[in-house]
Amino acid sequence: MEIQKVNHSQGIENWIAEGKKLAADRKRRIKRAKGWKFDTIATHGLYDFRQASQFHSGSIMEPIYLSPAQAFSDYDEMEVALAYEMPSWIYTRIANPSTLYLEETISLLETYETDAEACTVVCASGMSAIRSAIEPFLIRDNSSPVPNFVSTSRVYGGTFQQFTMRQMEDKGIKVRWIKNNLDMEEWESKIDANTRFLFGEMPSNPAVALFDIEKVAELAHSNNIPLIVDSTCASPALMRPIEFGADIVVQSASKIMAASGSSIAGSVTARMNIPSKVGNDEMKHDFCQWMKLLPFRDNGPALSPINSILILNDLRSLRSRVAQMSRSAMKVTQFLESHPKIAKVIYPGLSSHPEADIAAKYLTLVDSEKEHGHPENLYGYMLTFEVIEKDTSTPVNTRTFYDGLDLIWRATDLGRVKTVATIPAISTHLQQGDAGRELAAIQPNHVRLSIGIEHVEDIITDLHRALDQI
Repeated sequence: MEIQKVNHSQGIENWIAEGKKLAADRKRRIKRAKGWKFDTIATHGLYDFRQASQFHSGSIMEPIYLSPAQAFSDYDEMEVALAYEMPSWIYTRIANPSTLYLEETISLLETYETDAEACTVVCASGMSAIRSAIEPFLIRDNSSPVPNFVSTSRVYGGTFQQFTMRQMEDKGIKVRWIKNNLDMEEWESKIDANTRFLFGEMPSNPAVALFDIEKVAELAHSNNIPLIVDSTCASPALMRPIEFGADIVVQSASKIMAASGSSIAGSVTARMNIPSKVGNDEMKHDFCQWMKLLPFRDNGPALSPINSILILNDLRSLRSRVAQMSRSAMKVTQFLESHPKIAKVIYPGLSSHPEADIAAKYLTLVDSEKEHGHPENLYGYMLTFEVIEKDTSTPVNTRTFYDGLDLIWRATDLGRVKTVATIPAISTHLQQGDAGRELAAIQPNHVRLSIGIEHVEDIITDLHRALDQI
């Protein structure tokens, strides 16, 4: 086939024009998807007939692109693509078609039923997602004071370690912990001219603690800084923080998003035009796109295309799984609350939970009002309980109960289709030390339970039998 030659400037113009067509088609697909219900978005995302026929040989499902690099038609296309002047995936460390379909779907789910525009970057793990989200705001130079950030103290153990060890001890960046998540005066007192962002995990792992996102977001914005929320344990099926004013949402997609347990991944979703005391206009306008094309490209925390498609396939049933697991968790909570060998149950659906009103405000099954005529509050699949001990420093009963489990897995996992139990003090939060665990309100006799999709009666039977061994 003879190729028609054009001069270089004309070639550049042609590829830029082609890029505009691709961008316009993406806008068309986003507009269409914005009119769908949550389950439809989770099932289809932005992948449609035109995408399938033009780019993927008609494949009805999103294909896995294992090639690390993209080939180009000619010199001009490569120049335009590498200058980021047209949509392109270039190299899997920067982007990949399989990964892009997952990112676009997550963006739509995180902004569901809002006018917000957002962009998502997926990473090789949840911890990578947190680091990718916070570090652009923590840049330092000799002309400015040491930056700090404010965070809820009840966070996942890996997050605590990253903040204290990798940021505070390695880099000298100050972390200011919030002890009472609901005390807005405490939040305000921790903020000064050098505070770069606010961070909160909700519901937290394993304390199932909550905070008022709207109020904290307002406080952040009044200080020209973003609010970053880790909503891993809720997922977009129960809560979408951007709807309530959050600027950036991080997820450990390894959990409920990838509930089959075959992938490790994380995601960062940011709305457009975030506030910040640092960074250029491009960063503030489209944080995730800027991150993908620059620091993400340079640091290389990319997700495998295989994992992207595995997670995308799990994501399609997110809402129904979260609903079943949450309803089962409430029944398990009620069983444990009435058991004589359990001292305390911590679950947002209980009236005894100190933040029950916050849970009722934020944790709602998406689209439930379309089924029942009113919103249905569901409170997630994770709960924590305390086994009665004579001496909590020597948790003999807790250990006896834990080793007596038969159906329920003893592991550190979370958000799986299989029910999993762990002892945070000796697992996920071990490295925090006694002082760190005290700050996070984690006791040696705490058991974190992540409810799966088994029949709830079988889960309760296993718990009952293990408790009988005490």
